[in-house]
Amino acid sequence: MFNKILIANRGEIACRVIKTARKMGIGTVAIYSDADKNALHVSMADEAVHIGPPPANQSYIVIDKVMDAIRQSGAQAVHPGYGFLSENSRFAQALDAEGVAFIGPPVGAIESMGDKITSKKIAQEAGVSTVPGYMGLIEDADEAVKISNEIGYPVMIKASAGGGGKGMRIAWNDDEAREGFQSSKNEAANSFGDDRIFIEKFVTQPRHIEIQVLCDSHGNGVYLGERECSIQRRNQKVVEEAPSPFLDEATRKAMGEQAVALAKAVDYASAGTVEFIVDGDKNFYFLEMNTRLQVEHPVTELITGVDLVEQMIRVAAGEKLSISQDDVTLTGWAIENRLYAEDPYRGFLPSIGRLTRYRPPQETAAGPLLVNDKWQGEAPSGEAAVRNDTGVYEGGEISMYYDPMIAKLCTWAPTRDQAIEAMRVALDSFEVEGIGHNLPFLSAVMDHPIFIKGAMTTAFIEEQYPDGFQGVELPEADLRQIAASCAAMHRVAEIRRTRVSGRMDNHERKVGKRWVVTLQGQEYAVQVNADKEGATVKFEDGATLRVASEWTPGDQLAVLDIDGSPLVLKADKISGGFRIRNRGADMKVHVRRPRQAELAKLMPEKLPPDTSKLLLCPMPGLIVKVDVEVGQEVQEGQALCTIEAMKMENILRAEKKGTVAKINAGPGDSLAVDDVIIEFE
Repeated sequence: MFNKILIANRGEIACRVIKTARKMGIGTVAIYSDADKNALHVSMADEAVHIGPPPANQSYIVIDKVMDAIRQSGAQAVHPGYGFLSENSRFAQALDAEGVAFIGPPVGAIESMGDKITSKKIAQEAGVSTVPGYMGLIEDADEAVKISNEIGYPVMIKASAGGGGKGMRIAWNDDEAREGFQSSKNEAANSFGDDRIFIEKFVTQPRHIEIQVLCDSHGNGVYLGERECSIQRRNQKVVEEAPSPFLDEATRKAMGEQAVALAKAVDYASAGTVEFIVDGDKNFYFLEMNTRLQVEHPVTELITGVDLVEQMIRVAAGEKLSISQDDVTLTGWAIENRLYAEDPYRGFLPSIGRLTRYRPPQETAAGPLLVNDKWQGEAPSGEAAVRNDTGVYEGGEISMYYDPMIAKLCTWAPTRDQAIEAMRVALDSFEVEGIGHNLPFLSAVMDHPIFIKGAMTTAFIEEQYPDGFQGVELPEADLRQIAASCAAMHRVAEIRRTRVSGRMDNHERKVGKRWVVTLQGQEYAVQVNADKEGATVKFEDGATLRVASEWTPGDQLAVLDIDGSPLVLKADKISGGFRIRNRGADMKVHVRRPRQAELAKLMPEKLPPDTSKLLLCPMPGLIVKVDVEVGQEVQEGQALCTIEAMKMENILRAEKKGTVAKINAGPGDSLAVDDVIIEFE
């Protein structure tokens, strides 16, 4: 077994690999760029080596720099994580030439399966059903348009060396094919150093289901069930679960056996994933094989108890698999939510900055779960577990140079319904401040009827949120619980204020029982009757709710018990009440005395400023190009400029017809959120 391994990656996956290496008694070496000198993975590793400037194409994906770090540290093996060099055969060859083990598949398998064009050809030759498409390289945008017409719109334009949603575009017409080809090519070159592009038919309304395989170099291979990855945005997975609520045992077995057969056909040895698209009749088609550890691997670990990182290390060291297919059992249900530094209220655009508050929910051990670096046994019936894989910390920064992932929050429970409920509570308990993030959206998905039924497709987000995410309007029962909670909390805060020192003599402030609570356009007149154990809140219609909590003024997380049911609220103090966040809703809750509430209704509403004649920068980023000039008339939907942030190109388009009056920024300029790029007449 190895004594020291280098992790050729950063962020949460580097931290994840370090945890298993530490459990196995193996020393670890981190690499880091200028932007990551204070990163969590650097402090967790036993050693750390600096490799260059922040951009990945000047540091993390420069093979020579990584090789220098290996020589400097004396590492015997390298784990590539995912992304960066994880599927780069030249990197694996360089390691082999240096006598360093690659904790991944053989070079031949990477070349065969890691390249999406080659993998499809091999799959076709092996008799695997594949999606129609053009497997050859495409030289320019005109050829891309021609091929797209031959295949038939819609088509998917994909980077051959792509992964993680980078270098992917859906085109529905010639203009989008031409535009998407160039953007995909640029993203592919920046992210992978390989700008080759191919095109395939985009299958509408599919499910994205993948099979986890694990093979050794002695000819043994198993599949560890499937992962449902259909909830995606911009071709990047957001929510994953294992097993899939859609598959039956026969389909699972057929997909698993086909995945293993494909892996063995290329002498695969390591953990890998075979991805399929599955239609409504459970027909499945090979999509691609990822010759690396997947981002969503924790859900497989949670239902199988198999540490995939450990198995990768053991296979790379020449060991045989310790399990056979008969040993693989799927226990319970696991769900993963990817927490991204993306603002859902701004079209999920990237958000960067400092994490002024980062408090994940407490990790708990139950089921086959990794907590505190130790794998636990089976969970007692009914218990749930929480796992949080992360690479950040409170006070750290989210950089514009890398993927916007903050953490992967996972829950496990004996049943799917229990796992969903555990996830709801965990999301409500997750405190993140300082940047925009998608916690509200994830909470909304967990409560969506389609997700609850398990009936989602890859079009879920596009279809259910066609105008973007605008927050959640909570049902009446939830609003009443929050109103009662806030009334009880406000009363506690008022009582504390009556006890402030330095009061005027002979002056005593009394706290009343009657309050009016307003939230999300609703108004509730309530009476709060408190005792030592909590408070009973009575509504005008006679209904009552019992509220119990140890919340004290200043706490930003309120954990309450409402008639025996748990309720977790993020509660920030505002004038006359609280800013409350719960289950995807972000609302101002005002708690007033009856006379105050009466007068508040007479206050005029403040209107937002008019920005209809301005193009504002929706995210911090770099302007790649400006497509218009002063005096030019633009049409609705016309491209105005392109902004790059977190390795993704974003095209800003005109919302309506107009004439350009002034351009305030040009290519190469770095902009902050809401900077004015273009002014219109």
